Amino acid sequence: MIAKYLDKRDYRSLGYAATTTPGRGENRDVAGHGMYRRRDTRREHLIAEITNELRRYAVDAQHVGHAFAHLHGLGATDLQALIAVMDAELHGDPITPGRLGEHLDLSSGSVTALLDRLERAGHVRRDRTSTDRRKVLVHYADRGAEVAREFFRPLGHRTDAVMLGFTDDELETVHRFVTAVRATLREHRDAVRAARPEPRRANG
Repeated sequence: MIAKYLDKRDYRSLGYAATTTPGRGENRDVAGHGMYRRRDTRREHLIAEITNELRRYAVDAQHVGHAFAHLHGLGATDLQALIAVMDAELHGDPITPGRLGEHLDLSSGSVTALLDRLERAGHVRRDRTSTDRRKVLVHYADRGAEVAREFFRPLGHRTDAVMLGFTDDELETVHRFVTAVRATLREHRDAVRAARPEPRRANG
């Protein structure tokens, strides 16, 4: 039955021939999988396509991020930390090590080791605030910001060119949609984290 919900591209993305009919042999599990959306109406088709494009965008963005990380000897968590530092600065609210640990779901000791590593590599710097010397803020270092700009500037130009094809009203709608989807994703992320069992501690 799922055949009518999928177009040929869906089968190709799964690694099956486009002419294969679900329900026989190895495709039976695919046919019964609940991740595929109905496409009976125009709205259902649009929702399915948007969902697919969001997934593909996330994968492509991850590949670009991994390329940047590999080029500069960074790990996946290093990259996530740099993105969090950048986002906080763009919003005018520099992040603290504590907030960074909450964002990355890391212990205070792991965050300290992470920041030590990024600071030695010239990607970030830690400053104490003038009003409270006990409070530490994490900033993008000049060198880190420059290498990031150099790598991502071409992508920024390409993205700007795409946005020129949309009216202000259309961009407002896109912004509202993306903001809502991201909020939903964060809610799910937090729920998954909260549901995880506590790690077992070694005796003694």
